[in-house]
Amino acid sequence: MKHLLSRTAAALCLGAGMSAAALAAPPRGLDSTYQQERAVCDHIQQDRAACLREAGAARQAARQGTLTTAPDYRANALARCSLHPPAERAECEARILGTGQTTIDGSVLGGGLIRETVTTVPVAPRPMPR
Repeated sequence: MKHLLSRTAAALCLGAGMSAAALAAPPRGLDSTYQQERAVCDHIQQDRAACLREAGAARQAARQGTLTTAPDYRANALARCSLHPPAERAECEARILGTGQTTIDGSVLGGGLIRETVTTVPVAPRPMPR
């Protein structure tokens, strides 16, 4: 009798697990996105195990409907410019937007991007010595 109860309980759990899995089945697009993200893990400089964990976590969040869209890095960077005094704010925004003579060097994997904008400022003429 004890074995019959444990088999019945196991069958019910298995059936419930299969029903829950069927209800939680992700749309087909999620599987292809997950496979693409896993493929990227073989071609980047990040630790492969960490990359695969992140791809799996993103897949799980997408299944649960909690995956957020990519952050707007440009808006975040421009918001940081608001911390500067007004005289320097325009220069900060020009660097972020890449206007003028802006060069961008570095990489995210290398530790960050360095933006440099060259601004030519005319020098006030000096009085001639007598």
